[in-house]
Amino acid sequence: MSIEFKPPFFQLNGHMQTIYPSLFRKIPVPYQRERITLPDGDFLDLDWVKTGSKKLMIATHGLEGDSTRHYVTGMVEKFNKNGFDGLGWNSRSCSGEINRLPRFYHHGDAGDLKHVVEYAISLGYEEVFLAGFSMGGSLTLRLLGEYSSNIPSQIKGAVVASVPLDLPTSVAELDKPGKRFYMNRFLKKLGKKLEQKARMFPENKLLSVDNYWTEVKNFEVFDNRYTAPLHGYENAQDFYRKASSKPLLKDICVPALIIQSVNDPFLSPECLDVKGAENNENITLKLTQNGGHVGFMIKGQKHSLVEDLGWDFYSQLKK
Repeated sequence: MSIEFKPPFFQLNGHMQTIYPSLFRKIPVPYQRERITLPDGDFLDLDWVKTGSKKLMIATHGLEGDSTRHYVTGMVEKFNKNGFDGLGWNSRSCSGEINRLPRFYHHGDAGDLKHVVEYAISLGYEEVFLAGFSMGGSLTLRLLGEYSSNIPSQIKGAVVASVPLDLPTSVAELDKPGKRFYMNRFLKKLGKKLEQKARMFPENKLLSVDNYWTEVKNFEVFDNRYTAPLHGYENAQDFYRKASSKPLLKDICVPALIIQSVNDPFLSPECLDVKGAENNENITLKLTQNGGHVGFMIKGQKHSLVEDLGWDFYSQLKK
């Protein structure tokens, strides 16, 4: 289904609709931080806005994002105003402190989100609604698909946006001229974290940053050198194939809304359909012509299209 909306007049294309919200859209929320310990001895930092509700919205950020990103806090605010507690959690090394283990986080590992959801349910929440953005959308869909036979009954549904459903082609998209500056920004941030990791684990050759700044020019080089060996994949292409969320859509057994923008500079055409899951009634795909990557700002409005559609989707589930 195609959705039309008007972005701010000065956001003329997908790049502007991506970059402007990232830099200038600010939605402050009164977070309270909690640190939890994972079974492997690592930690996650959870940022809460509690209203005393038995209903909770859990938002998952994108690659090298965190719980303060505008798309996370915007969703937290939207659901807070409608009687929900909100939780923005931070992937390993994304909360301002490097995690304790050599491993990082990545598109193919929904285990940490699973732990966050289970922890939240243990606190007494009766309804949980999930939201995920970009990589966080991948993790959300992977959780729902990979663990479909054991999804807690408290999870009522999910909304995801700007999801690289097909990782091989999405990675290739960001390696095209005119788009590499996005990839270079990610690689710069990841490189700085790797330098810290290399100092923490000088004996671990997989974390070596020798020649990083001259040799690591794209995601495939990065993932061949770090992501794949650190997380048990054969190589970058093996990682992309196994970590893509699109093949799991057919297995999802709770309602999930996927919102993608046609002018998203991060997404390939293969990310704009749900091929293979057309007959799964739990999957709803909505395409927009505008929105960029996790932008979706609406002319004259504080909230975004994704926040509106996410709340509407939840509301319909309750009818």
